[in-house]
Amino acid sequence: MTVLHRRELRIARRRDLDGSGPALPGRVIGRNPGAIGAFALLGEVLLTGVLVTVASLPVITLPAALAAGAGHLRRHLRAETTSVGAFVGDYLAALRGGWLVGLAAALATGVLLLDLDLAASGALPGGPAIAVVGWVGLAAVALAIGLASSGWSQRTGWRHAIARTPRAVRRDPVGALYLLAAVGLVGVCTWALVPLFVPALGCLVLALVATPQRRAPRDA
Repeated sequence: MTVLHRRELRIARRRDLDGSGPALPGRVIGRNPGAIGAFALLGEVLLTGVLVTVASLPVITLPAALAAGAGHLRRHLRAETTSVGAFVGDYLAALRGGWLVGLAAALATGVLLLDLDLAASGALPGGPAIAVVGWVGLAAVALAIGLASSGWSQRTGWRHAIARTPRAVRRDPVGALYLLAAVGLVGVCTWALVPLFVPALGCLVLALVATPQRRAPRDA
């Protein structure tokens, strides 16, 4: 084997592994070829956190930003193009109807936070019980927004994504707990150091994409 041939073989193997080139003969392509490069995946998660953070600054655009971020990471995992332009296209499409979802979630969150504040003040009887209801309600809102955002697509829209959310929880309650843990991670990281919100949000989007695949066939 000549030096030139060995060099070409190394380049082909590297392109095969990172998804930038054709697969080597005889190798079975996995379900997520874009996840082979750990550092590349980490970089894409961090970039997703930045994109979703910027896109969700108006607050009510958070569902649309999460939906676009989930689509961005799915394309990376499938070793497809992950341009910022594709993210923006998904985001603008998700805003149609997505801002109403975000508005409803923001209003529900405001009411629940007010309940928690009143429970902590002692102004209402049964404060501990009200606090429990408030925290459970916040968890339910966070889970619903996450599942609906991850289930959105330009083809099916928000109505289908919201309708499938209860079914997704019933089908995979353990996965729902994983997603709640990811939401809690975002809260803890932000409480510890506010700039950590950005990478934590990227990790949350990765959890939204990866958790449903736990139940998919390994060779899909």
